[in-house]
Amino acid sequence: MMDSFHPLREHDLMMTRRQLFGRAALGLGTAAMANVLSPSMLAQGGARLGAEGTHHKAKAKRVIYLFMSGGPSHLDLWDYKPKMQDMFNEQLPDHVRSGQRVTGMTANQKNGLPLAPSKYKFTLHDNNDRGLWVSELLPHTATVAKELCVVHSTYTEAINHDPAITFIQTGSQVPGRPSLGAWLSYGLGKMNENLPSYVVMHARTNFAEQSLFARLWGTGFMPSDHQGILLRSEGDPVLYLNNPAGVSGKDRRKQLDALAALNQQHYQQFSDPEVLSRIRQHEMAYKMQTSVPELMDLSDESEDTFELYGEEAKQPGTFAACCLNARRLAERGVRNIQIFHRGWDAHGNLPKEHESQCKDIDQGSAALIKDLKRRGMLDDTLVVWGGEFGRTAYCQGGLTRQNYGRDHHPRCFSIWMAGGGVKPGITYGRTDDYGYNITDADGNTLDPQPTPGKFTPGTMHIHDLNATILHLLGIDHKRLTYRYQGRDFRLTDVHGHVVHDIVA
Repeated sequence: MMDSFHPLREHDLMMTRRQLFGRAALGLGTAAMANVLSPSMLAQGGARLGAEGTHHKAKAKRVIYLFMSGGPSHLDLWDYKPKMQDMFNEQLPDHVRSGQRVTGMTANQKNGLPLAPSKYKFTLHDNNDRGLWVSELLPHTATVAKELCVVHSTYTEAINHDPAITFIQTGSQVPGRPSLGAWLSYGLGKMNENLPSYVVMHARTNFAEQSLFARLWGTGFMPSDHQGILLRSEGDPVLYLNNPAGVSGKDRRKQLDALAALNQQHYQQFSDPEVLSRIRQHEMAYKMQTSVPELMDLSDESEDTFELYGEEAKQPGTFAACCLNARRLAERGVRNIQIFHRGWDAHGNLPKEHESQCKDIDQGSAALIKDLKRRGMLDDTLVVWGGEFGRTAYCQGGLTRQNYGRDHHPRCFSIWMAGGGVKPGITYGRTDDYGYNITDADGNTLDPQPTPGKFTPGTMHIHDLNATILHLLGIDHKRLTYRYQGRDFRLTDVHGHVVHDIVA
């Protein structure tokens, strides 16, 4: 008669088929590769291939992504359309829309699709072949125009916020994929063992309509230690940063050592890689108890620095303060820093909302560029600014010369990049007289599609944007993969082309 309980039999029953194969692969695979790969390569799942830890020589060491959630209006900020001034309240010509999808918010408007020229003045900066125009809404950013590469021909398929933000952040409109920052952490690892490789901040705004979900800086199916760490503007910068009352640093160290020992036993039993991630996260949390308070203490910053960023930089949670902290994080070796600023979804009173939004972000964005440059960091720091889509040339709701709203427009929109190996003081891509479609140099409408193996010059799909960001950081987007459920995934899926025309 068999015993009703046996430890080995219980162990076998608790082990899944995948865990069984995983343990077998670990035994043989690790032994075979240990003499070939360095510890850092093993830690990154073999993503490091070159002598410098990259696929090719990197132009940038880090990226600071200023994400304007909600969709800034390219027509009121970057994409100057003087011919529209004479078309106020005229209907958008049918041949321009050409049957393209519009949202349900404007599809059945009684007043149709009336054109809404921008009320703002634009100024031409630099004497390149086509000029770089900047709206009067961004006077501080205009002072660094010579450092910017403004892309007018970014486009996406998503027309609503959540799928569009998920798409540009993770490469898929369907939630569940790793974010750009997670891919960079997985592929490149850390530069500072006392800080995370990926840090996220949320800046204050007066128009916080859309929610931001943690999956936008999450890891999807990757180990969780590659996720973005959210720095808060109120209370402890990171939750539970301080030890509870009565618990000393020495006590905390003993607790973590004991917990790590238990987790190691659990890993040896079940071979779940997430257990190792948990151990690494606990250790990072312990190190951050020292490194984060020092990071957030701005008392060592000069008055000259606060004059550059503005008085708002002294107020935690403002966009200017986030930008200053982004520079401090970059100095300390954080690989990927992302600042989210909500409130750009201007369906109704666009002038009032965009004027407030631009006041929030203008000086901080410009100061970040200037600060990085004067410290000799701009050349190897890539700064990206943009949202998930643009706004329509036609008005949503009531229309006057001084007040109008704009709907979502994924067909073309503007972003800018600076530093990190990007050509400065240029524009890339063209749009038609309505800022509605991407065109070639002769004004012919282009119909780009993200087709594997095919790239339309003058366009930049968001897969192309992410491929180019990875390229500047020394990564071949086609070779940075992660195997999950029998398939090799990558940030750009089966698409994406590096836009070499903007690479210095």
